[in-house]
Amino acid sequence: MKIILNQDVVNLGEEGDVVIVKDGYARNYLLPIKAAVLFNKTNMSLFATRERAIQKRKNEKRTLASDLKSKLDETIITLVLSAGESGKLFGSVTSSMIQEELSKLGFEVERKRIEVSSHTIKMVGNYTVRIRLYEEESAEISVVVESETMVKAREVAAAKVAAEAARADAKVAAEVAKATASSEEAKAANKAAVKAAKVAEEAAAEVQEATKEALVVAQGVEAAAIAEVAVEEIE
Repeated sequence: MKIILNQDVVNLGEEGDVVIVKDGYARNYLLPIKAAVLFNKTNMSLFATRERAIQKRKNEKRTLASDLKSKLDETIITLVLSAGESGKLFGSVTSSMIQEELSKLGFEVERKRIEVSSHTIKMVGNYTVRIRLYEEESAEISVVVESETMVKAREVAAAKVAAEAARADAKVAAEVAKATASSEEAKAANKAAVKAAKVAEEAAAEVQEATKEALVVAQGVEAAAIAEVAVEEIE
């Protein structure tokens, strides 16, 4: 069926374009939502009167797309997902995940414009994802995929370093206080320093426990995935 697009339609065309689509697609979707009208003399004449306004909107969209491209090209998003020891994800990165992360950064991008083919990103690592904007304009964002377990391990290591630093600072503070302050002041300073070191150690322990829990969950997910594959093979 020959139609005239009443608005931009991803993967089909722009407002004012004359395109040919399957009858069912036109009757069941495009025409009911008024995304298009039938191609005939009456509608062609109507669009001819709107030509100037359509071109103005297109120019505005080109400008917006160019501005958005410059921002997206510099954007890096990080996804922390469950993965096995080899770095293989328990699942894959989807366009919905990327759309959600972009939304958190203030970018409203249609999911259909994010080019992430199904099951193409299934390992931790650095990737480049293309986003179609307007006409031939597109942007490329950097996507960093990290293992949840590895991130937790880094947090544990950082917490341990912080705890060691707190203990060292506490020791120095206690020695300085002992040398320069009265007996009561020295005791108070030493007590505060010991408390600070204890808080840092407790924080490190909490992060380490969280890492253990995350690993247990990851192992459970992996077992479920293996079981699912086994069932499919039996069937």
